Amino acid sequence: MTTFNEAATAFLSHRKIAVVGVSRKKENAANLIYRKLRSEGYTVFAVNPNATTLEGDRCYPNLKSIPDKPECVVVVTRPEITSEVVRECAALKINGVWMHRGIDSKTASVSKEAIQFCKEHGIEVIPGGCPMMYINHADFGHRAMRWMQQISGSLPKVN
Repeated sequence: MTTFNEAATAFLSHRKIAVVGVSRKKENAANLIYRKLRSEGYTVFAVNPNATTLEGDRCYPNLKSIPDKPECVVVVTRPEITSEVVRECAALKINGVWMHRGIDSKTASVSKEAIQFCKEHGIEVIPGGCPMMYINHADFGHRAMRWMQQISGSLPKVN
């Protein structure tokens, strides 16, 4: 069985990552993840059907419109949108999805239906947590969250 730490490390070893759910609101969790990945040297793709740019970068309406297929996807949306995103991942043969979950359940992208779909279609899924807890040069708050979740045993199960 893969541990959460192993799954996070494997996910972040990919260098081309799409972030679904970016917003015109600068402090949206998806935007923070997008900026952090970009600052760490990842090739990132912003995805939002209602935006054409994000901080000067092109924003794509969906995954299939990205010309250079991402290796994996961070989803920061409502759970019902997450289900749509994982179906698109399967169609595009994108085999890694991280469903973001913030501190409170109101900011969760996790969908039981989407998790099941991923398992049935061979997509590696991380159902919760935040990539910013594991990325190089994580800020103090995210490092503290990672530590608290590790010692409390509250990291989500990845298998």
